[in-house]
Amino acid sequence: MLKAQELNIKIKYVLREISTKKELMDFINLSWKIYNNDENWVPPLKRDMLKNLMGKDNPLFMSGEHTFFMVYKDDIPVGRILVGINEKLNTKKNKNEGYISLFECIESYEVAELLFNNAMNWLENRKIDRVIGPVSPTNGDDNKGLLIQGFDGPPVLMNSYNPQYYVEYFERYGFTKDRDLYAYHFDPNKLPIERFKKVVNYAMEKFNFRIDKMDLNNLDEEAKDLKKIMDVAMPDSWEDLTPPSLEEITAEINNLKAFADEDFLYIARSNNPSNEPIGFVVALPDYNQVLKKMNGRLFPFGVLKFLWYKRKINGIRAFVQFVVPKFRDKAVNGAIFYQLMIEARKKKFAYGEGSTIGEENLKSRRCVEKAGGNLYRIYRVFGKEI
Repeated sequence: MLKAQELNIKIKYVLREISTKKELMDFINLSWKIYNNDENWVPPLKRDMLKNLMGKDNPLFMSGEHTFFMVYKDDIPVGRILVGINEKLNTKKNKNEGYISLFECIESYEVAELLFNNAMNWLENRKIDRVIGPVSPTNGDDNKGLLIQGFDGPPVLMNSYNPQYYVEYFERYGFTKDRDLYAYHFDPNKLPIERFKKVVNYAMEKFNFRIDKMDLNNLDEEAKDLKKIMDVAMPDSWEDLTPPSLEEITAEINNLKAFADEDFLYIARSNNPSNEPIGFVVALPDYNQVLKKMNGRLFPFGVLKFLWYKRKINGIRAFVQFVVPKFRDKAVNGAIFYQLMIEARKKKFAYGEGSTIGEENLKSRRCVEKAGGNLYRIYRVFGKEI
C-alpha cells in the first residue's frame, strides 16, 4: 500500500468540474496568478465577467450546453477552461462541433493536457466530433483566438492576450490552425482626410444614402435595424457565425453600452421614404487604458479611477461592420470610416485599431489596407478532430 506521502507525490494535480459562484470567482481570479508579472496584460472587470459566466445576458450560453473545468494543485487553481456546444450554429451550418474558451494555465503542459483531455471527453460523451477555439465566451468579438503575433504591447479593448507558451501547448496537443483573425493599426493623424471627404460626398450623393449617429436613448429600435442589416449582410460562407436573434443583439448591446460613445457608433440609411438601414459600424474607445488602472474592481475606488482615466483615453477600436449586399462597393463603409476619422482627430486620439477581420475576408482587408491600416497583430482560432 502506498503511504500518504507517496500518494501525494503521484496525485500532483486534481481536476474538478465547477459551477458555484465561489468556484467561478476562483476561475476568474486565476488570471491574476498567470499574468502577475506581465505588464501588457489588462485585467477584466470581475463583476462583468462573473455576470457573463453565470449566464446573464450571455448569447453564447443561450445557444447550448456548457461547463467549466478547473485544475488544482494543493487546492490552489492552476488551470481553467470553458467547454460547450453552440447548437444554434451547428444546426445552421450542419456541423457537429464543440468549442473551448477562456483557457488559462500555469507554465505546465501537464496542466494544459489535463484540461484538454477533459474538455475532449466532455464533448465526446455528447457525440461531438470536432472542437474549435478559443472562441468568444459571449459569442461576440471578445477574447477570440490566441494571440500568435504582436506581443509587444497591451491588447486593445476586448481583444485576446496570452503567454506565448499557450500556442505551443495547443499545437503540441494536436490542434491545428482553423483560421486567423487580423488586427490593423491606424494613425488618425496620417490618414488622407481630404481625399476621403471628396469620395464620401460623391458616393453619398450618387447612391442616395446618409450616415446617422446611433441613438443611445433608443437602443431597442436601433437593435431592430442592426438585425435587419445582419440578416442579409452576413455571408452564408462564414462558418463561425450566423445572424443573431434580436435577443442576442440586445444582450450584446447591454454588455457594451457602458463603453459606448455616440461619436463612434454609426448606422447608414438610404434616403428613401422608409429610411432603410443599409450598414453600420460599431467602434468603442479603448477602455483597456482605463481597465489597466482598476485591477478588475469598480469598488471602492474603481469608479473614481474609471471616471478619471476615461477622460485620458486616446485610442479607439472599430470591431463590427456590415453593409447589405445591394449597397456594397458604394463606399458605405468608407463614409462611416470617414466619420470615425473626423471624431478621432477631434478627440486628439493617437491610434485606432480595426479588428478582428478574418483572413479569408479579402474585401474587408483590402478596404482597411487602402484606408491606411497596417497589419500588426494576428489571432488564431484552432481546430481539432475528437
